Amino acid sequence: MKRQALTATLIAYAFLAPALVLMGLFTFYPVFYGSYLGFTDYTVADLASGEGPRWVGLKNLQFVLSDPLFQTGILNSLKYLLVVPLLQIASLAVAVLVNQKLPLMAFFRVGYYIPVVTSISLAAVMWEWIFQKEGFLNWSLQLLNLINAEGRFNWLLNEHTALWAIMLVTFWRGFGYYMVLYLAGLQSIPAELEEAATLDGATAWQRFWLIIVPLMRPTLLLCSLLSTIAAIRVLEEIIVFTGGSGGPLNSTYTALLYVYNKSWGNMLNANFGVAGAAGLLIALVGFALSYINFRLTREERGER
Repeated sequence: MKRQALTATLIAYAFLAPALVLMGLFTFYPVFYGSYLGFTDYTVADLASGEGPRWVGLKNLQFVLSDPLFQTGILNSLKYLLVVPLLQIASLAVAVLVNQKLPLMAFFRVGYYIPVVTSISLAAVMWEWIFQKEGFLNWSLQLLNLINAEGRFNWLLNEHTALWAIMLVTFWRGFGYYMVLYLAGLQSIPAELEEAATLDGATAWQRFWLIIVPLMRPTLLLCSLLSTIAAIRVLEEIIVFTGGSGGPLNSTYTALLYVYNKSWGNMLNANFGVAGAAGLLIALVGFALSYINFRLTREERGER
């Protein structure tokens, strides 16, 4: 029996080996090496000359924490978290709707998911047209008498609205992804529970609040965590819409954009040590959120 168990274990690891090697090369090694660089002085000049990183301890962390640009990035990243509850509530609500057995529901499910698979470059062309001075958004607001012709402006070039405009794009892109996750969770709930509650006279709202929400708690926590981390690490939309500048007037400058610009975004002045230190600080926030999520999940299951 022991020999059979050992053989089964070796066979399992043999199948896992290719994936583990790839993860080691492209995930674990970059994470550990990037963390190490956060405590060193390593610039693009050192890279070009072949010199190795020089240990400086906590110097980079002190510099990053005192850098006004990083502070602005952290503040904007925290503002970006405001999209999380709106995104989760909307995704769950639509998942409940498309979970109904009605005609054309498959069409609506596919339609809601299209933004997820749409290239950000292609999406940017559409949204830049929507946000421009003569674009669809201003036209709609004027049609509703919320603004007049003189009140039109480019939403991406206004320091007070640029971040919120990009947040809207993030909402649009992530909506279908979380809807699918919630839909999978909803379809795992036994139909008999809702049918029994209906026979007992429970309303649609009571069935949702007393049956669906408790059973969906793990999925709710997972989606909330994923969207929170994605909001803190937002980068792609910022680069596409601002060219990596974080403008206007740093109003869209985020924490991860700081890391990008301190490394590959500006190769002439790249400082991989500072970028690594900033990345470590962002990772610590992610770990803290993960810990909170796991604690809540254990408490919900009655574990200690």
